[in-house]
Amino acid sequence: MNWTARRRRFRQILKGNDCITPATVFDPLSARMVEDLGGQVGMLAGSVAAMSILGAPDKMLITSSEFADMALRICRAGDLAVIADADHGYGNAINVKRTIRELDHSGLAAITIEDTDLPQPFGSEATQLLNIDEAVGKMRAAVSGRVDADLVILARTSAATITGRDDCIARIKAYEKTGVDGITLIGARSLEDLTALCAATNLPIMLGGIGSLAPKADDLAKMGARICLRGHQPYLASLAATYSAIQQVLGQANPDDAPPVINSAILRQLTREDGYDEDADQYLK
Repeated sequence: MNWTARRRRFRQILKGNDCITPATVFDPLSARMVEDLGGQVGMLAGSVAAMSILGAPDKMLITSSEFADMALRICRAGDLAVIADADHGYGNAINVKRTIRELDHSGLAAITIEDTDLPQPFGSEATQLLNIDEAVGKMRAAVSGRVDADLVILARTSAATITGRDDCIARIKAYEKTGVDGITLIGARSLEDLTALCAATNLPIMLGGIGSLAPKADDLAKMGARICLRGHQPYLASLAATYSAIQQVLGQANPDDAPPVINSAILRQLTREDGYDEDADQYLK
């Protein structure tokens, strides 16, 4: 498939003046829901992938090939621009380059690579960051790994809440020089810190993990933020509904509390059944 159009649309979002919130996607139908409802961007998180693929917590247990396969199934379902959190790139800088290449072929519009030391090293009790030189090498490898120049590479750092404002600013400036297309900032200790961090770069910014600090979208847009992550409610809600429905089936809950099922007309639209029926008429009769 040709992924260029969705990648160019996403680049226009980064060049724009608005700050938008992506909706979490986790399979082909959830991506089509976002697209059919007018959403501009989907978000495939590493934590969601770990739960969907392996039924495991976000402990760096899935492989890059598993993640790339999931991304491909989501992206080929429609024309939605999808951002993927590729965590640490599944290894060192050389692994990052290969990961980006595989995810490029999967059709993603944007990929984040972070500077966290993952998986958690033996003996460490808290989240740690790579030293800045190693992290810069990863970002450079990520830029080098893409095949399609329209694929967006975002350098992600959680330094704001781990090592503080000054180190975070130093990392932002160092990553900016590697040729990445934007910066992903995770967390901030205060609104003052968030403002200073956003002001440290001219690159477009994706924000996450800012919780109660989060200003309104218009204010974030003025700070240079073009994407603001707001959690993974669609996926978590789907788990809650499935859990409740299974309780109903097993007779463990009040039938009156059964969650609603999807409308058959909406399901027909999501599965693109009309197109399959047309193919059947054309080729099977």
